[in-house]
Amino acid sequence: MPEFPIIDSHVHLYDVQRLSYGWLANVPKIDRSFDLDDFDAARGPVQIEKLVFAEVAVDPGLHIDEVEFIQQMADGDPRLAGSVAHAPLEKGARVEQDLEKLATLPSVRGIRRLIETERNPAFVLEPAFLDGLRLLPKFGFTFDICVKHWALTYGIELARRCPQVSFVLDHIGKPDIKNGLRQPWWDQIAELAALPNVVCKISGVVTEADHQSWKADDVKPYVERAIEVFGFDRVMYGSDWTVSELTHRYPDWVAILDDIVSGASVDERRKLYRDTVSRVYRLG
Repeated sequence: MPEFPIIDSHVHLYDVQRLSYGWLANVPKIDRSFDLDDFDAARGPVQIEKLVFAEVAVDPGLHIDEVEFIQQMADGDPRLAGSVAHAPLEKGARVEQDLEKLATLPSVRGIRRLIETERNPAFVLEPAFLDGLRLLPKFGFTFDICVKHWALTYGIELARRCPQVSFVLDHIGKPDIKNGLRQPWWDQIAELAALPNVVCKISGVVTEADHQSWKADDVKPYVERAIEVFGFDRVMYGSDWTVSELTHRYPDWVAILDDIVSGASVDERRKLYRDTVSRVYRLG
């Protein structure tokens, strides 16, 4: 375990009695409410100083309600220091009303509009989506890119077309670890890292391996590659809890990362586990 408390950049919390999440019916293992008490039980001995909530694909029309719910949690527990909310950026200029509402909630630091669940990810390059995306700097919001490996090229193009926007790549671009594929992800992750307005979450990696028979050595090369191309100044630790519960316990991921970065300096490990996320999401 790190010798200092860490900051988790990607945690999911939800209340199925209060809000609706249709996708949870497909993952019965995590189809129930999860709050900060559940998070504390899951993290075990891992010391967490702060965490960032990541939107949970709440059913359409409930994205403001979701973040209001999270804000109530944050008001009661200062560890919940930031949140990444959903916003329908495809509305173009009209999404500014959503962003104005979100900006009234102190915890909101960024926006995520899921791309990985769309059959045609090209929608993110439509003029309206780009218009909505380019509004984010006005509110000081980042944009989380969440794509599968086969759509990473769209994330690259977004970052190129919107250089004024600060982007965060979720889950190292979800490479096809299960089938051992490296290309084109291997080259594209370097292409994305060459753009200065992008940082990368070292999160959600094990769930891209075989859920039944994964090994740490399966995920290690992909994590090493992401850290190699982005550098410690532009990577941040994330657990992707609760989704991570589908494959491993919370401390297991920290142990895997500890092994991967065992040769790094204390300063480099602090950047991975604390400093980058604090800077990018303005956690203070």
